[in-house]
Amino acid sequence: MSEELLELEAMAGAIVRALSAGERRSMLRKMAQRLALSQRQRIAAQRAPDGSAFEPRTQKTPAIPSRGPACFLYPSSSGVRRVIMRGFSWDSDRMMTGFDVEAGGIRSFHFDKVVKWLPVPEEYRGGGGSTLRRKGGLRRRAMFRRLSSGRYLRSGVDDRGFWVGFSGKASEIAGIHQHGLRDKPSLRARAISYPKRELIGATEADREMLINLLYQQLVEAALVLDV
Repeated sequence: MSEELLELEAMAGAIVRALSAGERRSMLRKMAQRLALSQRQRIAAQRAPDGSAFEPRTQKTPAIPSRGPACFLYPSSSGVRRVIMRGFSWDSDRMMTGFDVEAGGIRSFHFDKVVKWLPVPEEYRGGGGSTLRRKGGLRRRAMFRRLSSGRYLRSGVDDRGFWVGFSGKASEIAGIHQHGLRDKPSLRARAISYPKRELIGATEADREMLINLLYQQLVEAALVLDV
């Protein structure tokens, strides 16, 4: 870090101590929000704090298109419901993905959770997987899109400082990727090792941004306090 930033931090500390609790919280809240935004933008760019690119997502075995529709009973929140799928395909995790006729959209189901296979009704017989493939592409999107959203990547303040990070279940998931740990991708799957992808971490640019923001806030406060 440059000598200018060190000197600025020392000057800022003296003025921060002169602020009221409310003024400190207001300033720290703004800094936390700016840092959280910077973290989201970096994650969206698929970059680690040191500027290196995230290791790409592991390419799964290509899905095998089905030869026709399927009908089966599957557990649901209200008990067991009948599922009629058209244009479905399988992947290496024993997942079936296709158009759920009764739900009216693309859905995925665990093969091992099927309660009972049923004959396909006559009106739904025929048709392959072309419709599904035209609607595919979800896995080609950037990683951690939902995890880095404001719903999961949060910030907070108190009288002494601020924090930016994850909490609850999101914290557990983020920690696996942050440190490159092992976990099961699904309940019935085998545990695998995930590459280390640092989601949280302040860069030198973040540090300078926060110091500049702190300086601007303190200049305003100094004018009010006549420091």
